[in-house]
Amino acid sequence: MDIEKNKAIIARFDQACIEQNNAALMDELVSDRVINHAAQPGKPNGKESFHHFLDALHAGLSGIKVTVLHQAAENDLVMTHKLISGMHTSHLFGVPASGQPISFEAIEIIRLENGKYAEHWVQSNMAAALGTLQGH
Repeated sequence: MDIEKNKAIIARFDQACIEQNNAALMDELVSDRVINHAAQPGKPNGKESFHHFLDALHAGLSGIKVTVLHQAAENDLVMTHKLISGMHTSHLFGVPASGQPISFEAIEIIRLENGKYAEHWVQSNMAAALGTLQGH
């Protein structure tokens, strides 16, 4: 298990998929059998859940930037504490556009298998960050 290679896969996903919503690369980096433990109940799981979330994120935010705050890796797991920021320019997860900058933190655990996302867990404060924009 090459820990630095695994970290590089996460960095590539963050830049190409979270920042740029590159759907083709996301399909390349995420296993067809991925389990997304963070998928919303009643929403698609697996690879489709990544597309669903990233499409919604990009519909509501422009200029998305990912900043890695902390990262640790062991065996096939990579844990990343990241800051995701952008401009809230359109409707996002039930919150109308505010025109304000927004940032939220996420702690993500990815299990990689054969160089691809095989399992995904995440906790974030995105809902709280969106809540502060309501009324602007």
